[in-house]
Formats: sequence, structure tokens, C-alpha cells
Amino acid sequence: MSEKIDGNEQKSEETRIGVFICDCGSNIAGHLDCKAVTEYAANLPGVVYAKENLYTCSESGIGEIQDAIKTHKLSRVVVASCSPRTHQPLFQSSCGHAGMNPYLFEMVNIRDQCSWVHMEERDMATLKAKDLVRMGVAKARSLEPQQDMESPLTHRVLVIGGGVAGLSATEALADMGLDVVIVEKEQAFGGILKGLHRIGPEGKKAAECLSELIQKATTKSNVTVYHGSEVEAVGGYIGNYDITIRSAEEEAVQEKVGCIVVATGAVPFQPDGLFCYDGEGVITQMELEAQLLSGQTIPKRVVMIQCVGARFPEREYCSRICCMIAVKNALFIKRQDPDVEIEILYRDMQMYGTEKERMLNDARGSGIRFDVYDPDQPPEVVDGLVRFYQPLMGQTRELPCDLVVLSTPLVAREDTVRLSQLMRIPVDKNQFFLEAHAKLRPLDFATDGIFVCGSARYPATVVEAQSQGLGVASRVATILFKDKLITSALVAEIDPETCVGCLGCLDMCPYGAIDYIPEKAICRVNTILCKGCGCCAATCPSESASLRGFKPQQLLAQIRAV
Repeated sequence: MSEKIDGNEQKSEETRIGVFICDCGSNIAGHLDCKAVTEYAANLPGVVYAKENLYTCSESGIGEIQDAIKTHKLSRVVVASCSPRTHQPLFQSSCGHAGMNPYLFEMVNIRDQCSWVHMEERDMATLKAKDLVRMGVAKARSLEPQQDMESPLTHRVLVIGGGVAGLSATEALADMGLDVVIVEKEQAFGGILKGLHRIGPEGKKAAECLSELIQKATTKSNVTVYHGSEVEAVGGYIGNYDITIRSAEEEAVQEKVGCIVVATGAVPFQPDGLFCYDGEGVITQMELEAQLLSGQTIPKRVVMIQCVGARFPEREYCSRICCMIAVKNALFIKRQDPDVEIEILYRDMQMYGTEKERMLNDARGSGIRFDVYDPDQPPEVVDGLVRFYQPLMGQTRELPCDLVVLSTPLVAREDTVRLSQLMRIPVDKNQFFLEAHAKLRPLDFATDGIFVCGSARYPATVVEAQSQGLGVASRVATILFKDKLITSALVAEIDPETCVGCLGCLDMCPYGAIDYIPEKAICRVNTILCKGCGCCAATCPSESASLRGFKPQQLLAQIRAV
């Protein structure tokens, strides 16, 4: 291969490309001809080696790639297999270990984008796979070597929220030897757990559980506690966040941390105006918890109504834990006084998990009655009666009662939006914090270095909140247990020679990764904050902004190939 510079032909290093076609068991090979694709790839310009693998991501498949790089002196590698989102880091690091620059690797998705969407069209799927491989090889020829970026790390963590999830994360992080700063809005730790009587399904006293959590989390020498305080400002980026914390009485305090854990929890929905709620004869499950906690005598006839304020147009989601709370409380009351008559009116019972199912069976066996109601004809509470339409029997029933208990959902806190804007992290339509990916990154935000756990993410049980607290601690450890932060080189860059400072890229960047330099009247990319989304490159009218690994000449090479 050669190129002309100023009219003089100069020799450059020969581009030697290796192409690896993955069968992915039957995921790909079951729906297209992988052998034909491999043979086709072997004859593409620049390709010196092509190989079909049963599972390219397996130990043997990785070994074949590394051996081929050394044996055939490959300068580029193309793997045609599944999603780059899950497997590209594996293949890149494998290429790096074999001596090839990891950024000279290109991945082609012939599973999600080909075999899975053309399962009944084998011939057409094979042709499309050839097109995709040809495009990948064309781009690989113009790839440029890059170097990972490095930055220092502050080995300190901020935990926002002192509920179950926040305390669990704090304890785990402190036990790992990391310094932790925990900020709690209220004067006492515990969140919702402070108002609970017992924790289902095992029935342990909530106060004992909370006391144990607080003791383990806050008495360590490497934990700094701020009660009655809020995070007022957040600046910086992963590894180096600048935090301003303010309390009602004191001046603002500055802290520097490497990662942030959001564990702000949720609050019970207040059913004002629903089912004649008055806080006395008609109460919520949380108010029932308070009565049980104080030892108050429960009346002899109790009706519980599920899904109050949930699963309707204004609030469509299921809070998941309301059914468990109702059954737990009903079962406790029944065991304390078998003469109490309890009936639970429900739409569907959400009792996931073996232990919760067993608790439901125990409740039925103890004499607690369960009856389904029609959501289009919700129950009516009138003068000591609950009247509802029973769709299974096709008739209206009336239940005399001394106490009505409404099971309401957990809803997001009022300051959720303020925090989301402060840290540039997203919320969903119900104002709960939105994770980066429900399956692949359930505790991460798209913004690196910030994590979420507990009911701030979605209503969670005590056990789930504890588990998620431990989970974010392990995620933080993957970052802060390193000497320095190493990030991908595939970020945006702006040519200062051609940038006219129009600020178009500044408005488009969703990560706040672009700064305007007034003295030079140009824009500049903060490469640590940049996620390589390409919004700036697509927006820039002067074509000064570009994205490494996806430059115009590389994308045009793919377009020409197809």
C-alpha cells in the first residue's frame, strides 16, 4: 500500500487485515452461511487471513486471534459476531495483549443486525452479512492507532442518602478501606425504615435492623457524616468531583471525591382525596406500621385495598412491594389476635420470590381473606362499609369494617429533579433515577463515576436495597482501586485552527464535555467527560469537530463499500 504526499509517492506499512467470522453456536450459523461469508472475506482488499470460529469469544477463539496477529503479522483485526456493546472490550484487549494497537480492531454485528432479524431468509441474510463484513474491512483499512487517556483519581466516595441502600454502600466501601462522605437530608439515618414495625417475610424488628446498619456504617474512622445537609453543587468529572455540601445552620463545606453514590430513596404516596382517606378510620400501610410500632390495638374488622394511587394513567407503574407489606402486616395482626377479621382487596398479587409466596400461603391458611376487585369499578368506602364489585362472581359485595388500610406506592422524592440537573443524570417519566442499562449496567448512570441504588432507582425491599448498596460498592471499587483512571481514546476532538466558536457543539453535548475558551473564541473538548456520542461532530458547521474512530473518511469508506 502506498500514498502520495506533495506529489511524492511514499511507502507506508502494508495493511494486513485478519477477519474472524463467529458462528455464535447456532445464533448466527443457524440463520446464514458463515462458511460462505468467511470465503468471501478472504478475498477482500487488504485481507490476508480469514477464519470461521464456533465461538470467537471463547478461550480458544481468543487464542486463535492472538496467534494470527503474531503468525500473519496482522495490522488490523475484524471480528464479525455479536454486539460490540458486550464483546468489543474483550476483543480489543486481546488484540492489545498480542502486540497490536487495540484501536486498530473493528467489530461487525452480524447477529443482532443480521441473523436475528432475518431468521427465515438464509440467502438474503448471508448476502447482508457479506455487505456488513465488507463495510467493516473498508473501515478497518483507515483506522488509526490511538492511546488510552490517563488522569489522577481521588480515592474518596460521596454517598447521598442515609437509608438502607446508602448505609449498606457506606459500610461496604469503608470496609474496603476507602474514605466515605455520607450526606443525609434529615437529622437521623434510616429513611423509610425508621417508620417500619417489622421487616417481611422473616419478621425481624425494623429498629434492630436499622440500629445494626447505622452502627456498622457510621462508627468507622474513615466515614465522615453530614446530618441535616444537602448537596448544593457538583463539579468536575469521574475520579475528581468537587462537591459543595450545605446544612441549615453551617456554612458550605467543600469535599473532593472520586465517585458518587445516589441512594436518596423514595417516599410513600399520600392518598389525599382517595377512598375517603382521613388518617383515622382510613389510613395508609405506613400509618398502620406506626400503630403497630407503638403497640396500638387494632380494630376487629380490617379491610386493606391494594394499588391505591398506582397502576392508573397518572402513575402507571407497579410499586412491587405494596402487596408484600400488606400481607406481612395482615399476617402479624392475625397472629397477635386471631379474632381480627382481615380482607385484602387486590387487582393482582405481586409476591415474587419463594419466601414471599410462602408468606402469601401462610396468610391464606391463617384465615386472611383475599378478594379481587375490578379496577374499572374501584371499591367505595362509605360509613363503615367497603363496597366493591366482585368480577369473578359478577356481584357487588359489602364488607363491614372498623379500619380501612390503603396500600400506596413509593414515589420519587421532590428534589429528584434538582439532583438530576445538578449531576446531569437522567430520570424516567415517574421521576425515578434512570440507570444506564437495565441488564448490562443496572447500578450505573450513563455519566461515569456516578451510581444509583435502592428505591431512588425504583421501589425496593430492604433486602434488595442492601444488595444494591453492596453492588454499587463493588462498582466503585473497580474504579477507585486503581492508581489512575484510564479511559477510551475514542472521544471527540475540535480543531482549534478551524473552530469559529459558534457554540453549536456546546448546546448539543449531552454530557457537558465541551468548554468555550473566550480568550481564543474557540471550543474545546474535555476528553474525560466525553462519551464519544458524536453529537458535536454531526452538528459542527465548519467540520472542526470530529470523533476519533468514526472520522468522515472512515464512515465514507463504509458507505462506498456498501
